[in-house]
Amino acid sequence: MNIAGSKRLKRLGSAIFAEIAEWKEQVRSQGMDIIDLGIGSPDQPPSPTVMKALINAVSNPQNYGYPSSEGSLLFRQTVARWYKHRFDVELNPDNEILALMGSQDGLAHLAMAITDPGDLALVPDPGYPIYSASLILAGVTAYTMPLRAENEYLPNLKDIPVEIAQQAKFMLLNYPSNPLSAVADRAFFEQLVEFAVKNEIIIVHDLAYSEMTFDGFSPLSILQIAGAKEIAVEFHSLSKSFNMAGCRLAFMVGNASVVKALRTLKSNIDYGVFLAVQEAGIAALEEDMTHEYTVAKQYERRRDLVIEGLKQAGWDIPLPKATMFIWAPIPQGWTSRQISREILLATGVVVIPGDAFGLEGEGYVRIALVQNEERLAEAVSRIGRFLHKI
Repeated sequence: MNIAGSKRLKRLGSAIFAEIAEWKEQVRSQGMDIIDLGIGSPDQPPSPTVMKALINAVSNPQNYGYPSSEGSLLFRQTVARWYKHRFDVELNPDNEILALMGSQDGLAHLAMAITDPGDLALVPDPGYPIYSASLILAGVTAYTMPLRAENEYLPNLKDIPVEIAQQAKFMLLNYPSNPLSAVADRAFFEQLVEFAVKNEIIIVHDLAYSEMTFDGFSPLSILQIAGAKEIAVEFHSLSKSFNMAGCRLAFMVGNASVVKALRTLKSNIDYGVFLAVQEAGIAALEEDMTHEYTVAKQYERRRDLVIEGLKQAGWDIPLPKATMFIWAPIPQGWTSRQISREILLATGVVVIPGDAFGLEGEGYVRIALVQNEERLAEAVSRIGRFLHKI
């Protein structure tokens, strides 16, 4: 019997990513060396301190029972101390913090916890694909907010129709942003909180890239804004900040009612994060508070190398202030998918077409800084030769 899968599965995922996989296989079959600047997976390991903590924790027989679905009390207490250290935000470990198996885990399930089928949510375009996918899984209607260069990739809240704002249950945002590498200032967050309070909308802020900022820029937590905790939750991940992507550890913080809703849903789905991984996460946060461990300098060097190299090749790209990505406007005469395909077939370098992240992504490609400087220099050289031929 052929099982086709549910209708919702057919709406998940992007056909573009399947196409890219086919392009990569075509290039690989020809024996070409591939430099993959597609998926944002850190190429470096965690610090020795974190790896040692994980080794010790894995060796502890007491860590092999079922963990709490909300995260260990020690982990939640450490998150609270880190948020105070990093953002001067007070959090209650008992009801305002929830451990997660990666921020995608929480983002994928949150809509099911706080909405009903037929409800409406506001999502950014372009945006991280799980934002829209989570709504499909929950049967929630998406109202897309265009993010454009002329508005510094911030949503224009005044453009959201009154009737839409009044219907919306929550709004998803992400600053510093994937894929846009955009940032938001205090003035925007203050307007956002005012808008959310007025319309009784929950703000869901994805802050996964707060520790990847450059040129002295320091991003805000939305919870630093007065009154935000009444209407907002925030996700943070240890994947990018501490090179722990494979460990699958993150947390959601903020409004206690929203935290409780997701905790209740998660308690019916899984048993939480392996305790050894939580201990490694504690070590990472402790190290950051003690020694100000940062991956930002490495990514800043990589950003400068790629931006300057492509500029010399004739591709002028705005300098991002944050994240491990470059959001690059493409040369005229191409679509995002066309130029991504041709770059890969001609050079072996993988970049992601912007329309993989929404209709507003057309005209851009996303370049992930996930190779060492030698490989990035080689990628820039190959792309430069490609540009000179077109």
